[in-house]
Amino acid sequence: MGEFGLIEQVTAGREQSPGTLLGPGDDAAVLRAPDGRVVATTDVLVEQVHFRLDWSTPHQVGRKAVAVNLSDIAAMGAVPTGVLVGLGCPPDLPSSVAEELVGGMWEEAQQVGIGVVGGDMVSASSLTISVTALGDLQGREPVTRSGARPGDVVAVAGRLGWSAAGLAVLGRGFRSPVAVVGAHRVPEPPYAAGPQAALAGATSMMDVSDGLLSDLGHIAAASEVAIDVRTEQVEVPQRLSEVASALGADARHWVLTGGEDQALVATFPADRELPEGWRAIGAVAEGSGVTVDGFTYEGPSGWEHWR
Repeated sequence: MGEFGLIEQVTAGREQSPGTLLGPGDDAAVLRAPDGRVVATTDVLVEQVHFRLDWSTPHQVGRKAVAVNLSDIAAMGAVPTGVLVGLGCPPDLPSSVAEELVGGMWEEAQQVGIGVVGGDMVSASSLTISVTALGDLQGREPVTRSGARPGDVVAVAGRLGWSAAGLAVLGRGFRSPVAVVGAHRVPEPPYAAGPQAALAGATSMMDVSDGLLSDLGHIAAASEVAIDVRTEQVEVPQRLSEVASALGADARHWVLTGGEDQALVATFPADRELPEGWRAIGAVAEGSGVTVDGFTYEGPSGWEHWR
């Protein structure tokens, strides 16, 4: 089919959002930027590292590739405006796989009312997906990792531990429970919770991509504070407990250290009411590092490449 035939196939008939002034087909896309600032983020997904096509359909992989980027936009307190896709494909990849991939990307983008505004396709030795997401702050200041203050409440929005449980199930050769496996295949980021947190006065925020404790460590380091997670406030869903029991695993470990659920974690002033959908799980104090019930957590706190 060739590069340009494939591009034509995956872009034909797609509708763009009103904020896209010029979509695919030119040297670059043109988007509105009413705030005067653009929030931008990129993630790269590589086959056999971030996904396996014997575990997930191309459509599911496409949705996940966009979701992990849009959650970063939400974590800044912004709303998405568009995504750009770089796709590296082996020469023998069936065009139907690429079409399903991009179809999943479009479906996830349309969850927040945007489209795939452009990108690039190249030959590669393994299937590689690079997505760049763009966002708008709507006049607000970005919510960064460096604003947490002693006395703040730590809270989360979205699911924790489900993707890790699904990965454990798939790693054992099973394909059910469907809800758990599905959580690993396609995350469900709480996109609206990011701007809601910004409006509610969140002092810091990020998405949980590598594990709750690991990502809280980034907030603690950037803000130069200590964070303590209180296990009595951290929900362990009954379904995860059942799966952990069947696999001889620890469901609480999944919740505390599992990544790829793309939940959001933020800190809020103690005198502010948490927005709907957010739940308190800990507190910020003077000091450094992350603890669980006042103690250092034993074992890995999350995922880190090359370690």
